[in-house]
Amino acid sequence: MAKRKKKAREEGYEQVAVAEREQQEDSQIEVNKLLPEARDVPPSPEKRPAFPIIGLGASAGGLEAFEAFFKYTPPDSGLAFVLVQHLDPNHESILVDILKRATQMPVLQVIDGMTVQRDHIYVIPPNRDMALMNSTLHLLEPIEPRGFRMPIDYLFRSLAEEQRDRAIGIILSGTGSDGTLGLRAIRVEGGMMMVQDPETAKYDGMPRSAINTGLADYILPPEEMPAQLLSYVEHLYSPKAKRAVPSPPKETDALEKIFVLLRRQTGHDFSLYKQNTINRRIERRMVVNQVDRIADYVRYLQRTPLEVETLFRELLIGVTSFFRDPEAFAVLEHQAIPHLIEGERLGQPIRIWVPGCSTGEEAYSIAMLIWDQMGKYQQAHSVQIFATDIDAQAIEIARAGVYPNSIVADVSPEYLQRFFIKQGNTYQIAPQIREMVVFAIQSIIKDPPFSKMDLVSCRNLLIYLDAALQKKVVPLFHYALKPDGFLFLGTSETLGELERFFATVDR
Repeated sequence: MAKRKKKAREEGYEQVAVAEREQQEDSQIEVNKLLPEARDVPPSPEKRPAFPIIGLGASAGGLEAFEAFFKYTPPDSGLAFVLVQHLDPNHESILVDILKRATQMPVLQVIDGMTVQRDHIYVIPPNRDMALMNSTLHLLEPIEPRGFRMPIDYLFRSLAEEQRDRAIGIILSGTGSDGTLGLRAIRVEGGMMMVQDPETAKYDGMPRSAINTGLADYILPPEEMPAQLLSYVEHLYSPKAKRAVPSPPKETDALEKIFVLLRRQTGHDFSLYKQNTINRRIERRMVVNQVDRIADYVRYLQRTPLEVETLFRELLIGVTSFFRDPEAFAVLEHQAIPHLIEGERLGQPIRIWVPGCSTGEEAYSIAMLIWDQMGKYQQAHSVQIFATDIDAQAIEIARAGVYPNSIVADVSPEYLQRFFIKQGNTYQIAPQIREMVVFAIQSIIKDPPFSKMDLVSCRNLLIYLDAALQKKVVPLFHYALKPDGFLFLGTSETLGELERFFATVDR
């Protein structure tokens, strides 16, 4: 966290180049200070398993869905399957015995520390959470009370961390929303998600929750999933892995054509975004569509406007959740927000800007902290939080303020009770918090910035911009902030040489 130095504009900060640095993992809330270029490091191939490990999650109706899936899965596919089903903690699972009748693959109930092997099926035991690390399955006792447990999210998040862009998750029949946040984690890393067609599911709550995110790659009945999965894996592990790396001139030209098509249809220019991120996400769409050459993908985009829109949203996917990086939000809560609340404000409102707000979790998290702190300090202020993003679909979700049950993993029980309204399998933001936030479509690159802000919270957006674009964006934040305003950035973001225009509050 840092504060803006008052002489910054006079010293001509616009001409200061942003120095590239190694990623810094320390969370930074800077009162107008932060951010040299953080590098988008691709996943390390040597740390990933040599074969695909597929995560499958189901709840009610899952037995039939699992049976249908494995009936059409060849026993020598070379894949490994890790299954999570919501189980009664007091009864033994019958899933192992049922699946043994549906497949020739070995079906095992997981024992803690079990190493995953190809052409095997691994089933979670009752009353356990399960995670994958270094190709080993680890069992943990759940800490949440029954009804709040999200074991599918738990597995999918570990798959995303372990396998990165090769992570694959499948959501089958079930009630509730378990798996939805795990789906987002896998997609952020560039992995693939399949979801059961709700029309074929005995219970459609989980599939519909996942589909409503707009992040599912394939929506299929269980019996059609294995063929599509094998085709996807064949392309993913193909020797032609580096499809979109723009080193040859022809491929560079193709990449420029993709930027032209994106700008023509969406109005947004991605040419100054981080090259590694762009490449990885274009490659992912090529694998999903089973296109081997980038020139062919350009032609596919020209013929398929829906794919242009899908690629646009793919490039915007970022990690988002309530109170992401709790230590950073603790610094915001105890160091920045009291400064905004205390003291003479002469009737002026507290003004906050959250650019790149995505589906709203970050903006609402800040609103909850401010409401809580105003109560503790017994001071009431008018609060204006402006949350903006270029993704109209994400803004609509944020405005609705309705989130899946799985947010219980990120929001404390106290805040769930005080700031949310339970509605079936969802939580809706309470009116007093919703009224603090105004959501709008805005591009920080093209549109005018806000001004006279007490806090700018722009977390995990700048890491996707190259150095030239960062040089344009950081001065906009400096302009937007009051002289004693705060800038709150993500864990991998710093300011480099622009630090001299800010005073660090907490790194």
